[in-house]
Amino acid sequence: MNYQETLDFLYAQLPMYQREGKAAFKKDLTNTIELCKFLGNPEKKFKSIHVAGTNGKGSSSHLMASVLQEAGYKVGLYTSPHLKNFTERVRINGVEMSENEVIDFVERVKPAIEKIQPSFFELTVAMAFDHFANQSVDFAVIEVGLGGRLDSTNVIRPEACLITNIGYDHMDMLGNTLRKIAREKAGIIKTETPVVVSQKQEEIAGVFMEIALEKNAPLVFAENHLSWKGNNVLLKDSVLLENVEIGVKGDYQKHNVLGVIALSYYLNEYQIADIELEAIKKGLLGVVENTGLKGRWQVLGHQPKIITDVGHNEDGWRFVLNQLQREEYNNLHIVLGVVVEKDLPNMLRKLPADAHYYFCKPNVPRGLEAQILFDAAKELGLKGECISDVNEAISKAKSNANQQDLIFIGGSTFVVAEINEL
Repeated sequence: MNYQETLDFLYAQLPMYQREGKAAFKKDLTNTIELCKFLGNPEKKFKSIHVAGTNGKGSSSHLMASVLQEAGYKVGLYTSPHLKNFTERVRINGVEMSENEVIDFVERVKPAIEKIQPSFFELTVAMAFDHFANQSVDFAVIEVGLGGRLDSTNVIRPEACLITNIGYDHMDMLGNTLRKIAREKAGIIKTETPVVVSQKQEEIAGVFMEIALEKNAPLVFAENHLSWKGNNVLLKDSVLLENVEIGVKGDYQKHNVLGVIALSYYLNEYQIADIELEAIKKGLLGVVENTGLKGRWQVLGHQPKIITDVGHNEDGWRFVLNQLQREEYNNLHIVLGVVVEKDLPNMLRKLPADAHYYFCKPNVPRGLEAQILFDAAKELGLKGECISDVNEAISKAKSNANQQDLIFIGGSTFVVAEINEL
């Protein structure tokens, strides 16, 4: 098979969360364990950092990988979902796995696919582990796909774990309270393995403390020790890093950065890695160039200014809306699309009433029909128009906006993935 035929085979043969939703989520690690066994257990052949959370885990994974790269290490990075190209999921020092390597891997594991019948995600996780082992990476930063405890990535034995913000998302699979969701995320904590929690959320801090105690895992809440004062990062009351610049925009990234700095500090303290303070600063600044990070408060154009962000759950939207309030513009245009699982009334009530909306449908089977979104928004007093195709909606927003306006595109990772300019 050529590359496109290989991708078509993967999408057609294997259950995929983007297409099928909950039905493709396997609450069991058996398939991943079997795939790894077939491949000679590649997950045991490199050092790893495991990253979980509701919001910020993707950005934090990229930031941590960038810091390790600046410290001189060969770093694998596994993230999901991809935005433009399937190979974005598996990178080494920012270089995506090649199309030929994807083809060769699928040909090699076809007997296991037929026997095990894994999900799309289970196979991509095994692909990443196999690639990182074959390329002899020094570290691999592994982002959890969904949850943590039963996520396919949770077959690794990491050197350290990082857990970011916990919020309400995927409640049909992870639980309907923050404590239940936190417990699933905390499932990545391993015995005697250091764990950093970026933010201390009082409602759920006890969950992490309890599980860390059970596992005898050293635990630190980054915000208990690190804080921002202007552009300086303080350790307790002393300046640790001066004039810190973050290469990915959005004030909400400051929460993620504290977790990454704390984890870097831990890796040094436990002699897992040698990361100088200058490498941390360079890694934070160079994250986009080092890793190819996309879709996080990404500016796509000016006059009118066009911004996109993959934030799509309650906390993600809160960060986005806070950031929008810091922007200067005459009129706000929002291109919005969501997936079917969203709690529409709860989400729509939080959106700005003075914006003009362009309701669209992300082009995945789980995408909510634009007309349904339009009708729900209209009932709550939001004004706009229904243009199902994402890029047609963007074109209409551009034609309506003047040079001093702002266009925001979001609501779903899959909306962001379709943007031609991305």
